Amino acid sequence: MLLALALALMMFTGWPTYAVLLGVCTLGALIGLAGGAFDAALVGSLPGPMLGLLDHDLLQALALYALVGARLHRMAIADDLYGALRKAIGLALPRGAPALAGLTLGALLAPMNGYVGASLVTLSHTASRHCPDEGIGPARRATLVAVASTLGVVVPPSLVLLLLGDAMLRAHTEGLNIARQMKLPLAGADIRVVNSQDVMQAVLLPAAVLLLGWLLIAARSAAASAIPVPRAPWLRRERWALAVVPLIIVGLLTLVTLGRARAVEAAAAAGLLLLLWGLAPRQLTRTLLWQALDDAMALTGALFALLVAATTFSLMLRALGSDRVVNELMLTLHGQPLAATLAVMVLLLACAFVLDAFELIFLVLPIVMPPLLAQVGDAAWVAVLALLVLQAGFLLPPFGYAVVLARGRQQPRAPLGPMAAALAPYLVWLACVMAMVFTLPQTTHWLRTSPPTLESNRALGEEDVERLIREMSPQRAPSKSPER
Repeated sequence: MLLALALALMMFTGWPTYAVLLGVCTLGALIGLAGGAFDAALVGSLPGPMLGLLDHDLLQALALYALVGARLHRMAIADDLYGALRKAIGLALPRGAPALAGLTLGALLAPMNGYVGASLVTLSHTASRHCPDEGIGPARRATLVAVASTLGVVVPPSLVLLLLGDAMLRAHTEGLNIARQMKLPLAGADIRVVNSQDVMQAVLLPAAVLLLGWLLIAARSAAASAIPVPRAPWLRRERWALAVVPLIIVGLLTLVTLGRARAVEAAAAAGLLLLLWGLAPRQLTRTLLWQALDDAMALTGALFALLVAATTFSLMLRALGSDRVVNELMLTLHGQPLAATLAVMVLLLACAFVLDAFELIFLVLPIVMPPLLAQVGDAAWVAVLALLVLQAGFLLPPFGYAVVLARGRQQPRAPLGPMAAALAPYLVWLACVMAMVFTLPQTTHWLRTSPPTLESNRALGEEDVERLIREMSPQRAPSKSPER
């Protein structure tokens, strides 16, 4: 009931999500205390987990990702890189160059922006400056912006993907404990708890297939309507942008994906390089720097408020026994792991219409994933499916998060009908990739380098989870790995 009330308030009131969650959580606490469901000591223990959560490495990276996204928006790097990509692609495909350049720009910048909203703001700004002159109408322009902005969901190491990997580690630990307690078939298997690096490696092939298909769709649709890109002289800053920026971004993404650098280190390196890039040709004035810092602080504050509210709400639902109810419902599908996986994915897709990625990760996944992972051993495969489902939820009209934001930022506003028609081929290809991953889990196995086994004769506690999280981080010097 509390979750249904929170969803209804978020849909129909327009109140801030964190305020809705904290308000409903307070109501739930009062009801629980009055009904004797738990005592006041539980409420008094909430600050401890919150302080530990906010001290996490990945959340330190959150502020840096927000700063990188703000600088990309305020500086001219995205414009320069788009112009260079458009001219380079235009040498071979004059009509398809604008669309292909936009998607390529999204694939490069979306992971560095960190989440869909920041990517969409940056890409909308670039599209509004160039697309009208290239024969791309409002509907197709909004479609390209929405599609490109969601690439950060599946292209590592975006903040969405990193936080989901951390949430899957905790959910997988709980799922294995449930399997052992209830003596499910998974309890006798040797399974290593998943981590963020596993998820990043598992998603690479599906993300590459998805991006390749979307590039082909964009090129084909643009060939029929876009104006050929005329030959134009290259600007010096465009040459530098094309030569340096992709190399730096791909290098950082590769280091994080292979576990050679932490996410917080990659974000800090990107922020420093952006600062140096802006200072060298004096693009980053004092005014632009203060505006970027202000944007980053506002976004960081909003995301941290959402994190605290969603985590508190999730703990309250657990205190009221919601996790036990979900466990019982999920275990009715015992012996049918594919059916259980499909049920959870449908639920995530429905929630994606009213919740963004961070709310889903902190609010919904801790409740629905543990009972699923008590039956399904391949947690990285489940994580890839969840990422693709989130991406589909953001793109489904009329309520998809990326669709709503892309239409709202376009002037004139894109009509919903033509935009839905333009989105259709992208959604069909996304559905094909989802079907491929669902029916062929081995498509997520090809680059996983970690050993697949874990000692299975004991339950894991909070200390074990924290140890596993520390082991996810790259080591500075060779050391003997703890026995698992």
